[in-house]
Amino acid sequence: MKRNQTLFERAQASIPAGVNSPVRAFRSVGGTPPFIQRGKGAQVWDADGRAYIDYVGSWGPLVVGHAHPEVVKAVHDAADRGLSFGAPTEQEVEMAELLRRLVPTLELVRLVSSGTEATMSAIRLARGHTGRHKIVKFEGCYHGHADALLVKAGSGALTFGQPSSAGVPPETAGATLVLEYNNEGALEQAFAREGAAIAAVIVEPVAGNMNLVTPRPGFLQALRALCTKHDAVLIFDEVMTGFRVALGGAQTLYGIKPDLTTLGKVIGGGMPVGAFGGRRDIMEKIAPLGPVYQAGTLSGNPVAVAAGLATLKLIQAPGFFEQLAAATRSLCDGLVHCAQQRKVAFSAEAVGGMFGLYFRASPPSSYAEVMQCDKEAFNRFFHVMLAEGVYLAPSAYEAGFVSSAHGAAEIERTVAAARKAFANWNG
Repeated sequence: MKRNQTLFERAQASIPAGVNSPVRAFRSVGGTPPFIQRGKGAQVWDADGRAYIDYVGSWGPLVVGHAHPEVVKAVHDAADRGLSFGAPTEQEVEMAELLRRLVPTLELVRLVSSGTEATMSAIRLARGHTGRHKIVKFEGCYHGHADALLVKAGSGALTFGQPSSAGVPPETAGATLVLEYNNEGALEQAFAREGAAIAAVIVEPVAGNMNLVTPRPGFLQALRALCTKHDAVLIFDEVMTGFRVALGGAQTLYGIKPDLTTLGKVIGGGMPVGAFGGRRDIMEKIAPLGPVYQAGTLSGNPVAVAAGLATLKLIQAPGFFEQLAAATRSLCDGLVHCAQQRKVAFSAEAVGGMFGLYFRASPPSSYAEVMQCDKEAFNRFFHVMLAEGVYLAPSAYEAGFVSSAHGAAEIERTVAAARKAFANWNG
């Protein structure tokens, strides 16, 4: 028996479904997940010794690739000084200063340990600031697993056909209004009906948890205008897009100023770090300055912050994001060309170092259009690509990620694998 299979069987005896996060279980695509032993650059190796070109990248953080020597050195140096203190460190201050410089809307910022913590805290802060209780989110957008946000969520919840979660009290879900992504008219109507109760609107400015869905022209601008008009807090969830689509995140790319921003993934460089920040008058409501409580024993962990600081230093190199975007676009163009040659209904989209693959004629712009994609076709494609040494996200509803370690050779090998996958396609 192969070692991956043996490990998976062992894991299922001790861990629910054998995994510590749902989408890793491969239940959407079928089969046995590879147990990753190590990674370097653009590749990972599994427990059976097989190498894969990796387009998961730990779900986004590894924008400079696996085990970058400067990031690894920073982690080693930090670990030598101590793993955790539960007290302030100079590195936390450096991280906050750097985030404020790179994302100008962050007048004050607080570090946490995950994206879920960041969004949960931002929601609580928005409610505390406004004195209102209702939250608006959009179909298919995933903002972590806090109760109030697991309503028509994307990510693993969407993969399993369960857009909401058991265990969420009806009264909690009832305080969340869910609207169609890319439909600013629906938000205008919601404010007309319930504006006095709406504390915040939270959005992935580029959705990445119902596959990649880009904002239509004017959508984000309309959100900003409506929140301003109705004194609601606009929260950009940039846990995924922050330092992935542009140096200052999607808000820089699209020229929008949210009131609060949540960050994660890249700012930890592969280690667990999150952050939320924004307008000074709102952030000063956080304890101990204000009445909104938030705390975390491991917030600003020195080893994790060291990995993040090293990564953020690397991505400021001239031309970094231009090269990253070009590689991602080259990948998408190559895959689409292979599909077109075989007359397969297939499309792809890219923003910065993020991409989406869709088994439909054109990229979707809403949750409903994502649901029109041929999920079974994706599953077949996924397994052929995996057999050819290309590791894509094991779900038709997840974005993919390119790193600066993905060069022309990796892109060409991936396109060659896709050409083989489509060679005998039967629709």
